[in-house]
Amino acid sequence: MQFSKLLIPLVGICVLYLGYRSFGWAGLAMTSGGIVMWALLHFNKMLFVLKRAASRPKGSTHSAVMISSKLKKGDSLLHVLALTESLGLQESLSNTQPEIFKWCDEYSSSVSCTFDDGKLSSWSLDRTESEVTKLDN
Repeated sequence: MQFSKLLIPLVGICVLYLGYRSFGWAGLAMTSGGIVMWALLHFNKMLFVLKRAASRPKGSTHSAVMISSKLKKGDSLLHVLALTESLGLQESLSNTQPEIFKWCDEYSSSVSCTFDDGKLSSWSLDRTESEVTKLDN
């Protein structure tokens, strides 16, 4: 199990303990309210990204070249969905690691992203010759 998956709950427990030790039950109520607010903000952000991605055609993006230039190793799948504004076409088998998703643009260029445990490990850009000659003119 990764250490980062344990870090947030441990920090939450420590904050709750410190709130109780400092201000008693009122401190516990305030810190638990803050933790719930933080969780709701992240949940709201996730729902907004998924709602926007679901409203577009699957596997499409405005520009595969721009998406490819903005990607960084270690980005989460949710961050890539926010960049592309659509769900990707899954090229790998379901429930297998690594997961491979592909997005295409209107110029038939595509970007394929490989995710290991939900984190971007590699990506490749496939550009068509017609787009390259169209951009040169």
